[in-house]
This record gives sequence, C-alpha cells and structure tokens, in this order.
Amino acid sequence: MYFAENIKFLRQRDQLSQQQISDKLGISRTTLGDYERGHTEPNLGTLLNICNLYGIPAEVLLKYDLSNDKTELNELHGRQVLSLTMDQNGNPNIELIQNKAYAGYLEGFDKPEYVKELPKINLPSLKGKYYRAFEISGDSMPPMESGSIVVCSFIDQLKEIVPGKTYVLISRQSGIVYKRMYSDFNKNTLSLVSDNPTYPPVNLGFEDIDELWQYKAHISFMEPKQSYDSWMEEKINTIHSKVLDIHRKIMD
Repeated sequence: MYFAENIKFLRQRDQLSQQQISDKLGISRTTLGDYERGHTEPNLGTLLNICNLYGIPAEVLLKYDLSNDKTELNELHGRQVLSLTMDQNGNPNIELIQNKAYAGYLEGFDKPEYVKELPKINLPSLKGKYYRAFEISGDSMPPMESGSIVVCSFIDQLKEIVPGKTYVLISRQSGIVYKRMYSDFNKNTLSLVSDNPTYPPVNLGFEDIDELWQYKAHISFMEPKQSYDSWMEEKINTIHSKVLDIHRKIMD
C-alpha cells in the first residue's frame, strides 16, 4: 500500500501546501498530515475525492509507487498509467482521443489536467480495467477503415504483449499508431507490423514506449459489407494504378 507516500508525492509534485490540499478536499490540515504519515486512512468518500482531485483511480493510488521515475520503470519493462479520470461511481472513464487531438495527447497524456478535459464515452460491457478509445486514420490496418474508433485496455507490463495481437502505441518519438506487435526481449525492441503489406514493419526500442493499449473492441461507422467493399475497391484501384505505371515504363 502506497497511499501515504503517494498523496505526499502528488502534493509536493504540484508544489502545494497541506493547507491548500486540505481546503480542496474539505478536511483539516491535521487530518491530511495524518494521512501522509500513514497514521490514519480516509473513508471511502474522502478517498474518491482525492482520486478525483488528481485524476487517478483508487487502485493506482493505493497499489503503485507513483514516485518511481520512468527510467527505472523502463528497466523493469513496466508501465504505469497516472492520468485517468473516474465517473461518479468511482469507475474509470473511457477517454476518447480523436485524430485531431493526437498532437495534444502526445504532450499531455501524463498530465491529469489535460486528460480531464478529453471527451468521454461509455461502454457498460467494459468494466474492471482502464480503457481508452482512439480514432484510427489511414489504410495500414484493413479492413479497419479510417475513422473507426478502437477501444483498448491499458498494458501495465511489456511482458503482457501477446505476439500478433493489435495495440495502440503512444510514443513521443513515433506518434500514436495502431499496429500488430511483436516484442523481442533479447533486443529490447518492439516490432510494429501493418496488415497492409505495402507498409514495411518498424522496430522501436522499449525505451521509446510511453503508453501501450491493447485492442478490445472497435466502433465502426460503416456497415461491414460496405466497409469491406470500400477497402477492396481501394486496393483494386491501387493495383490498377501500379499496373498502369509499369505499362507506361515498359512502353517508354
């Protein structure tokens, strides 16, 4: 249990006094001091208020040492998600990252104040984990069409990666990508593979991974047959264009 250490760390991180935090929570400074020293524990209502204040789920606040720096976590091949929001029942929200917000998310994914402002979606069938939804663009992962929304669960440890499954990768170096992934712990690299063979695989070092989310469901705005037909038409047109190019080169 890291509750006492975490609330002190978060307060000091934000450069706030005990009085400032206790005023926000509606408790006395002495009570907050007792929490930080581990002398007492909050009731459920106060715990949820603290979680909402920092945008962190209760499980994360209680179970993880938030003071661990990222370099140490990378060496352990682990990840923490620190910036989450909860609904009125204390369940994690599903934040939606639209394509137009990708640049902002790369800068603010680890900032609670940014994550709080993201739009939310609700999928009652998805409970018990931390989920995030990403709008997909491009044609690298057919038949998933551009504009679909991929709902993913957070991956806490890189060893949880299942070879050949699809994930959304967050990397300040490589951006936000949805790919099929394969990990190599001998080389400490992750191979990102597109289902569209015209896109070559890309290798990324573990140290460049900021967040990793595993596919759980997706929301499409096209009927399945329409989606498939659209993808096939696009592929046929691409092949036809390439054949014409080859023909022109031969004729020249």
